Amino acid sequence: MIGIYFSGTGNTKHCTEKLVHLLDETAQVIPMESKGAADLLSQHDFIILAYPVQFSNMPVMVREFIKDHSAVWNGKKVLCLATMALFSGDGAGCAARLLKKYGAEIVGGLHLGMPDSIADVKLLKKSVEKNREMIRTADQKTENCVAKIRRGRYPKDGLYFFHRIVGLLGQRLWFYGKTKDYTDKLKINNDCTGCGLCVHLCPMENIMLENGKAVSKNRCTMCYRCISSCPARAITLLGNEVVGQYRFDKYADAGHRQ
Repeated sequence: MIGIYFSGTGNTKHCTEKLVHLLDETAQVIPMESKGAADLLSQHDFIILAYPVQFSNMPVMVREFIKDHSAVWNGKKVLCLATMALFSGDGAGCAARLLKKYGAEIVGGLHLGMPDSIADVKLLKKSVEKNREMIRTADQKTENCVAKIRRGRYPKDGLYFFHRIVGLLGQRLWFYGKTKDYTDKLKINNDCTGCGLCVHLCPMENIMLENGKAVSKNRCTMCYRCISSCPARAITLLGNEVVGQYRFDKYADAGHRQ
């Protein structure tokens, strides 16, 4: 078994590590952008693939990874894990349908609600305690899921036809233009100090430093790593101002940063 994840601000990383290590504490968990990820996947028969949902769709980077390494999936058993701030309908199903085209056997789908990490809009922001409760609920669902898997019962979140209809009509149809391709809408304002943190964090190598300032190209996958981590709060995407930041890696110490 191996787990592979794409995580913006730590939610999906946490959920993947918990699920995989409860099933097999010796199993490896790797980020999707790591070098040699596809080679590692090819060495395992059971794969947990995890990603955050964006408007009831999977990130473009995840879609391209699956397509670019299409030969890897043939004959593999895959459980798709999707994290989300709102019910997405078929979040796990988005990857499952594509993986089936490349010969994968989809054994399950798991949806886990996690705190919102979108840092430049006010929508979905919650209190520290509400965020903690979401994480506790997700952890408990994961533990219950593992207990059922050990009995041969896999979760089927997002895998049925009616889930697809809900995902399509609920969000994906209306926001498809935001998720079908990479975006060039990332905005970096004059508050940028040129520290280079965003350059280091970007999984797409979409940001570079020019004349001491960060500059974005046209391959943003909307992961929000740079926005949530920028010490100067100089980066936005959907909104025009950073109104609140949430990062799972600082959750235990700082909670929900406002």
